[in-house]
Amino acid sequence: MIQTHARPRFGSPREPKKPANPGSRLAEVIDFVTASHARAIAFLLVCGALFFLPGFFNIPPVDRDEARFAQATKQMVETGDFVDIRFQDEVRYKKPVGIYWMQAAAVETAKALGLPRAEVRIWVYRLPSLFGAIGAVLLTYWAALAFVTRRGAVLAALMMCSCVLLSAEARLAKTDAMLLFTVVAAMGALARVYLSWQRGEDPERPPWSWPAIFWTALAGGILLKGPLILMFAGLTIVTLAIVDRNASWLWRLRPVWGLMWMLVLVLPWFIAIYWRAGNTFFTDSVGGDMLSKLAAQESHGAPPGLYLLLFWITFWPGAPLAGMAVPAIWRARREPGAQYLLAWLVPSWIVFELVLTKLPHYVLPLYPAIAILAAGALERRVLSRSWLMKGAAWWFAIPSLTAILAVIGAIMLTRQPAFLSWPLFAAAMILGLFAWWLYEDGRAERSLLNAIAGALFLALAVYGMVLPSLTTLFPSNEIAHALRYAICVKPKLASAGFDEPSLVFMTDSSTLLTDGSGAADFLSQGSCRFALVEQRSERSFVARAEAIGLRYNVAVRIEGYNISRGKPVSIAIYRSEGTQ
Repeated sequence: MIQTHARPRFGSPREPKKPANPGSRLAEVIDFVTASHARAIAFLLVCGALFFLPGFFNIPPVDRDEARFAQATKQMVETGDFVDIRFQDEVRYKKPVGIYWMQAAAVETAKALGLPRAEVRIWVYRLPSLFGAIGAVLLTYWAALAFVTRRGAVLAALMMCSCVLLSAEARLAKTDAMLLFTVVAAMGALARVYLSWQRGEDPERPPWSWPAIFWTALAGGILLKGPLILMFAGLTIVTLAIVDRNASWLWRLRPVWGLMWMLVLVLPWFIAIYWRAGNTFFTDSVGGDMLSKLAAQESHGAPPGLYLLLFWITFWPGAPLAGMAVPAIWRARREPGAQYLLAWLVPSWIVFELVLTKLPHYVLPLYPAIAILAAGALERRVLSRSWLMKGAAWWFAIPSLTAILAVIGAIMLTRQPAFLSWPLFAAAMILGLFAWWLYEDGRAERSLLNAIAGALFLALAVYGMVLPSLTTLFPSNEIAHALRYAICVKPKLASAGFDEPSLVFMTDSSTLLTDGSGAADFLSQGSCRFALVEQRSERSFVARAEAIGLRYNVAVRIEGYNISRGKPVSIAIYRSEGTQ
């Protein structure tokens, strides 16, 4: 597992067995698309669209992170201030400006193209994540070509494309899909530099393109999520230097020119935000956000080992194959290719397991290394033939459990069993069953392809049908629809007891988040005003309204579920009729 067109030394290859009918057509597709790089790239672009577009346009804003990012970008567009980052009047200095600029560019482009109400269409803000996810799939293919054949690279990219975690991040307007894009670009370039040194190639031979990609990707990652990308690259470099007892290959990265180029890209905004806010950004982002994760101050604390448990879900359908590849990967750990990929994967994974704050997407930038390692073992046919083979049942278990949970959830939330999604769930389960039934060392590729096809049907069912139908999970969207038909121009809004960021994004940046008494006072201050009062705040609203002689009526009541707090909500929309 060293380089393109070379045989990875995972073990002695065995003759493949005669293919079974289920999955053979899928293998023929792979035969066709791997005939050239152009076909492979076109195929992966189509797969990215098929996996990531269902639900992309019609799933409402998701609280809280997505809505916060989108609202901060919306305010940038409204104010024309592309340096400061704010959510209403509060500064939002947890992350640098990169993703906000990308989302703002998407909004401005959509407006220039004549898209009506582009600033409140969440899918416009998701476009950078979509492009980042598809780009990460293509870059996984490119990175994998340094280690495996073209066929193996396509399979590694497909594992990323169908990955549950990336599928979710592609549909969320936040940083993680684009961060993955920059990490894979940097690590793919770094791999080529390292492997050229391992092969003893002339140090002047590596093209400038590899260092250029590396340093540019580092700059992009820093502007997206601060120094996190430096951890991935830095730990990889340190680990390889320790194992090889030699780090002279780093000069092939042109570090002097590379550092200068990286600073040229990142310093302007950091200087601008320092000029605007002084030390506040660095205090909030490093001390308030990054260091707080070490103490689990975000209420997401968990013991070590959680990411390993989540891996079997978040990297499905590639996870069972990766598990069965572990013995072969361990045997190949001293080979340059496997050594590099393990240096990318293991140190950073240990760091994330030790950090108390744990969120599933933190380890996403490590998944391409796992996909490439698994693809290398797969194409050499050295997957485990031990008890690990029983893990193939997981290809059937996930679509079965997902179908059950989705139907139960739809019944509980909407009193409807989501009948239209049943054929898609059935197809996913059948393909998962084929993947399980077919699995043995010689047919592992067909098993994986069946599982990936099952993942596509699962994405169509969950994201394309079930989630958009669960309207009660998105009360802000229902509120925005109700207010859209207000008979007055530019209604003003206050909310008591329901203060989710999606409400501000879907309504107006000036929406007042207050309590019941404040909502009553707000209504009394003029016409074309509405107060959203959650049931738990109604008593104080009514008491204050009576005290000030406010006359009001209920325009509509929204029943829903606040997924951020895990509680049902009942929100009345009040409109003033004047005072007595």
